[in-house]
Amino acid sequence: MNDPKSDPDEAPIAVVSAMHEELRALLPELDTDRRTVCAGREFHHGRLHGQPVVLVLSGIGKVAAATTVAVLASEFRPRSLLFTGVAGGLANGVRVGDVVLARELLQHDMDASPLFPRYEVPLTGRSRFPAAGALSDRLAGVARACLADAPQALGAAHMAAFGIDAPRLHQGLVISGDRFVATAAESDALRLALPDALAVEMEGAAVAQVCADFALPFALIRVISDRADDTAHHDFLRFTREVASVLTRLIVGAALSGTVTHGAPTDGR
Repeated sequence: MNDPKSDPDEAPIAVVSAMHEELRALLPELDTDRRTVCAGREFHHGRLHGQPVVLVLSGIGKVAAATTVAVLASEFRPRSLLFTGVAGGLANGVRVGDVVLARELLQHDMDASPLFPRYEVPLTGRSRFPAAGALSDRLAGVARACLADAPQALGAAHMAAFGIDAPRLHQGLVISGDRFVATAAESDALRLALPDALAVEMEGAAVAQVCADFALPFALIRVISDRADDTAHHDFLRFTREVASVLTRLIVGAALSGTVTHGAPTDGR
């Protein structure tokens, strides 16, 4: 569908959204919206802030996200991929409204022991999959600048309603599993097993594994919607609509304007 060999400068940047609200926030900014349906997914082509892009919803869970990224990589040949969404905070100090930038990702529900070590993806020899370092470095700078402008973008009322105060950027391990973590007991168990995990969600590690298979540079950001405890479901959709989608639109827009998602794979990719 896209042939970078004939025109490499027109190879798109893929922006994959975990939630409908995030995708809907980006679509009005496309200069045109050409649509292709493949594997039951609707891919939106156009230019966003001057960059050729393809936008798509990932689907919920690891299998859905892996299928989406595999189709993107094989059919659309993007030069890089940016994955956005929300997550539950795990580490101390990772608060609602903060942004987590993944440096590496792991499937917390992967366990083929005793044949393989716990968390290791069988036949890969690793449990942690790194994001592209150069892309993530540049995205970190953009995210910090956008978070500094968050009070103006979100408004004092929205920030107060969700208890957001001076949102911060965190960088490190993000963990994924096919379960919405919504009890204190579950989040405590994850913190005990994986003490360096910053946040938990449902797709990122699968995206990282597929990107590794295709040698596709990627970066992943997540807005913290809750603390992955017994209050995790409270106002989740409202938060995604009124806070996460706004921050995501700001960060993606700034990243594309500065061509942040250009670059070669790093970190052994």
